Amino acid sequence: MVGYDPGAQGTALSSKEAALAGSAAGMVTRALISPFDVIKIRFQLQIEHVSSQRQEGKYWGIFQASRRIHTEEGLCAFWKGHIPAQLLSMCFGAVQFATFECLTEVVHKMTPYDSQTAGVHFVCGGLAASSATVVCQPLDTLRTRFAAQGEPKVYRNLRHAVSTMFRSEGVLTFYRGLSPTVVAVFPYAGLQFFFYNVFKKLLAPPPKAGNSGGNLRSLVCGSGAGMISKTITYPFDLFKKRLQVAGFEEARVHFGQVRSYRGLTDCMVQIAKEEGVRGFFKGLSPSLVKAALSTGFTFFWYEFFLNAMRNLKVRRRANVLTKDTEES
Repeated sequence: MVGYDPGAQGTALSSKEAALAGSAAGMVTRALISPFDVIKIRFQLQIEHVSSQRQEGKYWGIFQASRRIHTEEGLCAFWKGHIPAQLLSMCFGAVQFATFECLTEVVHKMTPYDSQTAGVHFVCGGLAASSATVVCQPLDTLRTRFAAQGEPKVYRNLRHAVSTMFRSEGVLTFYRGLSPTVVAVFPYAGLQFFFYNVFKKLLAPPPKAGNSGGNLRSLVCGSGAGMISKTITYPFDLFKKRLQVAGFEEARVHFGQVRSYRGLTDCMVQIAKEEGVRGFFKGLSPSLVKAALSTGFTFFWYEFFLNAMRNLKVRRRANVLTKDTEES
């Protein structure tokens, strides 16, 4: 169960254990969904229309983009920026879930609200993700730069990217796009936890059935929650990506047109003027596939690792009781 569970006093897990489970869930999930993330970022950064009917830019569809990236850059291109992305996922998962478990426990013990209600999960999930975003934003910027570059590469490796960006653009470049990210991540993560809570209760098995199909249910509920949340908050993710590649235009020239933005408002206005309302949703299709897989697998693996640690605790306690009984 995600969030503080007052009924699980004997097997309650600490924030450290929640962080470990969240980090492991993020690591496994990132390895699985990286190709969709690379395609999504390429779509988001393309100024020209992403449409098979108006083939203006370099990419105009998921399958066409997949073939072209594979042909031009090889299979490994789908895992470009995987090291910073993996660090991002592990860090984000650890901070988010540890903070979420802590916040829901505080709410339950210090307020009249139940920690397992959807409304509490929305607020705590949003705050937890906002905290994780501030901590992990530099890794997100690095991940975006690596995924956005083509051939020849501008950055050879993670160390080279950090040193080059720091020398040429300053420390604040690692926090580019933070404002739209924080604006978007609170409702996005809050809605993820909200809908996950709602779907889990709707699909809960009868009391006599126990927890049968629990892992599959977590995957389905997480996927649905991810798709709904992503659709609602998607434009802010696009703004963030456009702002994160500012100062990186030379690596984007061969992908098509490039633009420079003075800030979030200027970015929104330019996209609306040049690309229309549909420009705010470029890359939505691969993003929805990624969101379904990412959120589904994140909750699936998080609950999987939590249950594994709980079972280990129960087994250890049972062994201790057995030994005490034998000695007495």
